[in-house]
Amino acid sequence: MADLQAIAENIIKGQAPKVKELVSQALQESVPVRDILHKGLIAGMNVVGEKFKNNEFYVPEVLIAARAMKQGMELIRPRLIEEKVEPVGKAAIGTVKGDLHDIGKNLVAMMLEGAGFEVIDLGIDVPPEKFIGAVKEQGAQVICMSALLTTTMPSMQTTIEAVKEAGLSGKVGVMIGGAPVTQAYADQIGASGYAPDAASAAEKAKELIEKMKAA
Repeated sequence: MADLQAIAENIIKGQAPKVKELVSQALQESVPVRDILHKGLIAGMNVVGEKFKNNEFYVPEVLIAARAMKQGMELIRPRLIEEKVEPVGKAAIGTVKGDLHDIGKNLVAMMLEGAGFEVIDLGIDVPPEKFIGAVKEQGAQVICMSALLTTTMPSMQTTIEAVKEAGLSGKVGVMIGGAPVTQAYADQIGASGYAPDAASAAEKAKELIEKMKAA
């Protein structure tokens, strides 16, 4: 019998080949794809997120775990589409215009995927119109902006102003993060949320989606 707990444990250990093998086995045994996703892959990444938050795991461990989760995701993605398993939400993520750093952004993207989000990765040096396009054309419900330089932080404000001008206020959540970014700055520029690290970012994105559904 396929062991979903073992999938979660091997994600935590970052054992990509083992995750692939166990997910394949679960699919062959007709385990519901929703269970493989939630009780296996997401359950494992949740633990990784907690450990990262508590400084028990560092960036390398998270990247290795995320790589293992990706292997599993690739196997179940066609089945998820086939069975119309809805993602938790759709998030567009990018490092803001002028900033070419992507490690933090990639970590957040992996954590979002690990939390069940469909992720639109816009890359680095992303201008406001590209974020807006992801909302209008691809249906992103949350925009996640990252900046590692204090000099590129104003681009976050420009994007939030562009969201308002496009008439999308209240229709899309805007989250910001990155080394120099603070909650105070998020409040100052009118962002819907701020996350100090990648694990909190996934939680905050879920919160924003819930808030918008309730509104």
